[in-house]
Amino acid sequence: MTSTAADTAAGMSQRSEAQRRVLAVLVSSQILSGAGLAAGITVGALLAQDMLGSTDLAGLPSALFTAGSALAAVTIGRISQARGRRPGLAAGYLTGAVGSAGVIAAAVARSPVLLFVALFVYGAGTATNLQARYAGADLAAPAHRARAVSTVLVATTLGGVVGPNLAAPTGTLADHLGIPALAGPFLLAGVAYALAALVLAVWLRPDPLLLARSLDVQRPTQTRAAKTRGPGLIPGALTMILTQLVMVAIMTMTPVHMHDHGHGTAASGLVIAIHVGAMYLPSPLTGWLVDRHGPTLVAAASGLTLLAAGSTAAAAPVDSVAVLALALALLGLGWNLGLVSGTAMITDAVPLATRARTQGMVDVSIAVAGATGGLSSGLVVAAAGFPVLALTGGVLALAVLPAITVSASSR
Repeated sequence: MTSTAADTAAGMSQRSEAQRRVLAVLVSSQILSGAGLAAGITVGALLAQDMLGSTDLAGLPSALFTAGSALAAVTIGRISQARGRRPGLAAGYLTGAVGSAGVIAAAVARSPVLLFVALFVYGAGTATNLQARYAGADLAAPAHRARAVSTVLVATTLGGVVGPNLAAPTGTLADHLGIPALAGPFLLAGVAYALAALVLAVWLRPDPLLLARSLDVQRPTQTRAAKTRGPGLIPGALTMILTQLVMVAIMTMTPVHMHDHGHGTAASGLVIAIHVGAMYLPSPLTGWLVDRHGPTLVAAASGLTLLAAGSTAAAAPVDSVAVLALALALLGLGWNLGLVSGTAMITDAVPLATRARTQGMVDVSIAVAGATGGLSSGLVVAAAGFPVLALTGGVLALAVLPAITVSASSR
């Protein structure tokens, strides 16, 4: 075996061993952060509605923590670009924990202004949870990148499903502590985000992005990763932006819609838990489909699935938790298909030298789309009702199809 071949084999072995460790650490942190992520989804809109006494701005919390995630995404991307994934992700989760504490303080003080500021800061946890998927792909072989991304995403399922179902128990705990019951889930979020930050800061070694760059430099020039941007960047970003916009808009107003028709926190928590499970649980299958059949086909499936979700939610009887749960499950699945396929397009298109910074900027666009969906959702429901919001979102999701058609034609 030549020296070059031996070095290449050693690099591949080092990459494979490090990838296994990185995925194990990321899975652990994602399980914790999933619980924190679900808290704001479950009761954020209800808390704002309670404090403001109006449905019109019930979508504002979702808009704020997704807007906060936009700022966090670009910051995490820049920190990761300069210093690696470990400090970027740990700082993001720690900021989310601070935001959770601020929400609790706002609820105790009955201060809407403090609530909105705290929700903005809390959004850093959402951005970090999404950015972690890129860390899972840094060391993955190109043929297995989507499955690596999916492994990180599916780990969020456990915390994401358990978190909403703890809305009632954490509300009871909060009440015993003299905190408004609706702020209870943010007690869980603060602890979960802080623990996720600790896990990453201590155990995410070697840093996947820094190691990937080091190994890439050591490879022969003709086999190094591409140094120029590929054609999948724009279609991948558009796919994730559209799916995020539709998903956040419908998801945000579902608990409010259920509350307005007599359903309790436990029922809305169950529906959101099913939704979050559908967002992340199908990830291994989605990753396999992307690696096997390509991201374009899976992105198209995301648009059609979101249309089915919106149509089902619009037609759901107001007293049927089961039909709403089905609609939200389809909504989560459509989002998953779009996120995994879009992430694969982005990762394949961007060279290692600028990968983290570009990924951060893409996630800013995704967060802005989520903020737009969250903010507009309350206004649409107040003006025209939840069924109109759901159906409009489903139809809008079909805009994914021309985006990926452009991608397919440019390959």
